Amino acid sequence: MENLFGENGQASELVEQAISLTMAYAPKVLLAIVTLLVGLWLINRFISVLDKKLGAKDPTLNKFLCGLISAILKIMLLISVASMIGIATTSFIAVIGAAGLAIGLALQGSLANFAGGVLILIFKPFKVGDTIEAQGYLGAVAEIQILYTVVNTFDNRRIVIPNGSLSNATLVNVSVYDKRRCDMTFGIHYDDDIDKAKAILKRLFEEDERSLKDPQPRICVGSLGDNSVNLMFRPWVATDDLWPYYWDMQEKVKKAFDAEDITIPFPQRDVHVYKAE
Repeated sequence: MENLFGENGQASELVEQAISLTMAYAPKVLLAIVTLLVGLWLINRFISVLDKKLGAKDPTLNKFLCGLISAILKIMLLISVASMIGIATTSFIAVIGAAGLAIGLALQGSLANFAGGVLILIFKPFKVGDTIEAQGYLGAVAEIQILYTVVNTFDNRRIVIPNGSLSNATLVNVSVYDKRRCDMTFGIHYDDDIDKAKAILKRLFEEDERSLKDPQPRICVGSLGDNSVNLMFRPWVATDDLWPYYWDMQEKVKKAFDAEDITIPFPQRDVHVYKAE
């Protein structure tokens, strides 16, 4: 009987301790959960408003800055919620610091991408909306995020390039200037009239409204090839017109040369066969 009463007494004591702990910590846990949920909602709301405001003023900066601020605010919220439950903030921060160091060592590439994103935003080799050629891809910059830059190619592909690679490698920004030189070379037969061919190129240049008069185009003999006299045609056009102008001019020159009996030669080779005696 004594053992039974003893066991019942211990059980009741455990139940009382559980009830007291529940009464002591339940309000704190409930308040912490409510604070976490409300805090996350407020942070997401704030980031959404900030994204819209910055997007209207500086679309290059907004994605990077919004992502960074969101991460910082959420870390601060977690620390505050932990302190509400009763976890020592200093110990919690020390744990986060140690975990951050371990994660940093494991994710050195991601840290390099983060640093690369900061360098891109500081030195601004390109911005959102620019057309760049980097890492073997050509396309328009859609977003500059914390770790990656998103590029949309002209054949409708979405390319994600690490910021570390972009900040430490050569890239070509084709949107910096409002006009570009369109380099073309046309070969004519050695028997054809060079001045006549140059006059045709000049006429085609003047007839196209996209051709820019300043700087003046360069039309000259660039080289004497094995099978042709190569004429360099170097007109200037608006940056947005470069490739449409190039493709249209290829067709126009071919048709104009055909109409004026200017031959565009193709590689030929004479083969002599000797009969062995």
